[in-house]
Amino acid sequence: MDKSSKIYVAGHRGMVGSAILRHLQKEGFNNCVYATSSELDLRNSQAVSYFFETEKPEYVFLAAAKVGGIHANNTYPADFLYENLMIEANIIHAAYVHKVKKLLFLGSSCIYPKLAAQPIREDSLLSGYLEPTNEAYAIAKIAGIKLCQAYYKQYGCRFISAMPTNMYGYGDNYHPENSHVLPALLRRFHEAKEQGKSEVQIWGSGTPLREFMFSDDLAEACFFLMQQYEDPQLINVGTGEEVSILELARLIKDTTGFEGKITFDSTKPDGTPRKLMDSSRLHSLGFNHKTSLHEGLKKTYADFLNKENVYTAIR
Repeated sequence: MDKSSKIYVAGHRGMVGSAILRHLQKEGFNNCVYATSSELDLRNSQAVSYFFETEKPEYVFLAAAKVGGIHANNTYPADFLYENLMIEANIIHAAYVHKVKKLLFLGSSCIYPKLAAQPIREDSLLSGYLEPTNEAYAIAKIAGIKLCQAYYKQYGCRFISAMPTNMYGYGDNYHPENSHVLPALLRRFHEAKEQGKSEVQIWGSGTPLREFMFSDDLAEACFFLMQQYEDPQLINVGTGEEVSILELARLIKDTTGFEGKITFDSTKPDGTPRKLMDSSRLHSLGFNHKTSLHEGLKKTYADFLNKENVYTAIR
């Protein structure tokens, strides 16, 4: 890419897409195009095709997706499977038809088998059963990876796929039922402090291990890969560091200033027992994350507090 390249960021209002757009602008790439969901329904193939024909983007960051936590994935599997299949298929095919120079598809670490060997290598894909609680979303993302590889193989399209670990950061989703674990806990601890509660209850046992990456670090990684990576083989994007859910809860407790105790709801599912990605291929290319979990939580909580109008709207 050069500074005058026309770049389409699909999902520019989401946490990851907005971080990518900010990073592009920071690097001096100001010829970016995007559209809100009300302006462009990515599930509509004709609308997507018309957008590509009209705007003629040269590069595409495909960060648009229907996302949610365990509860949302369990409750709306048809929506997660259908909408994500349509979004990625429409954009990837339109990128081929309209001769996009390069496309980066963003998947998710949930594509890997529930009991994959840890840390999870890229070649673990399709080597075992998926975690049932987010199977629909995972299957859609796997289809997106395979679609990029198929267009690469059949037509020589420079379509690559990156698999981010668990993300958090500016503009995260704090919905009480449909959010991921980190923002869900951050909101819960904040509300408990505001309401003077004596305890915060977290789902499951607190023992599962998770890896978290600040969204601005992922954006920088995506920019790096678009410039440097050409292999159709998917590539993991993570920190290489993990923390238990209990340790995460303690960090969030300290970040929010909550002074009560932490308890557990053992009737709720833990999900995958451990999920750490092997990001050695990315690191060997020369990219490493910059933001520690402690620092990232402080930035995220400050952003949460600064968006009181958004917070109030989802109470």
